[in-house]
Amino acid sequence: MMSEHSKKAYRHCEQIMRSQARNFSYGLRLLPVPKRRALSAVYALARRIDDIADGDGPAGRRLADLSAVRETLDAAGPDAHDLVLVALFEAARRYPIPLRAFADLVDGCVADVHGRTYATFDDLVGYCRCVAGSIGRLSLGVFGSDDVEAATPLADALGVALQITNILRDLREDRMAGRIYLPAEDLARFGCTLDVDASGRFLDPPERLAELVRFEADRARDWFAVGMRLLPMLDARSAACTATMAGIYRCLLDRISADPHRAVAARLSLTTKEKSVVAVRALARAGRGRGRPADRAGSH
Repeated sequence: MMSEHSKKAYRHCEQIMRSQARNFSYGLRLLPVPKRRALSAVYALARRIDDIADGDGPAGRRLADLSAVRETLDAAGPDAHDLVLVALFEAARRYPIPLRAFADLVDGCVADVHGRTYATFDDLVGYCRCVAGSIGRLSLGVFGSDDVEAATPLADALGVALQITNILRDLREDRMAGRIYLPAEDLARFGCTLDVDASGRFLDPPERLAELVRFEADRARDWFAVGMRLLPMLDARSAACTATMAGIYRCLLDRISADPHRAVAARLSLTTKEKSVVAVRALARAGRGRGRPADRAGSH
């Protein structure tokens, strides 16, 4: 039976998820309580790692804090006062969550702190696998699958698709923070630099920039096509959860591609109603038999 301290830890993580997750939370609502709790713990630590990397402190301090997270995950057990880690280690006892994947997330965030840029698309994919593919692999540990070996690269691919979408959505915001994620070879191909003026407006010719955004969006669609092959390998509710999160980002990607000029001028997002519609449709598809039967899930 779960201890009261563990229950408190899970509640803490669920509060973090509800207050900060936005897109992530829509899918989690479709899961049974134990899996929702476990993924809330995964999200809470991922959020902590991201917040360290994106913080305002000196780079050396942030790198030290990221290193400390890595060391904590290698420890035999969590500090009882750290509710996020208490919940995460409890979840890892219940589900085969590959906690080592957090090391990949830390690696990606270290690259962010250093302000790394990417020469080729393959280089960028490597980064995406670290910061988002890792979350796909962690989530798969909670979802479960009859063939984890085959499902893992698909979860990873879906993470890459979501991260490329994030990069396109946050193009201006990241540039204002001094970060450029799009590959140098692609910038050269379209004659873009992503330089901005004092107000944050891109100086590249608008049509060239729009072509660049559409080009990268098409690449993200290819990764979505691969990643969505994961759904039939999951139980129905896990498939609905995954389809909801992927569906929200795919709708966002379509919106970015349809109007790149607007997308690079301001951060686009879906309304609460639009996200809810995606969730309802995903649940309906799951109810019609998409994904493995729910009673075959959770063999762990």
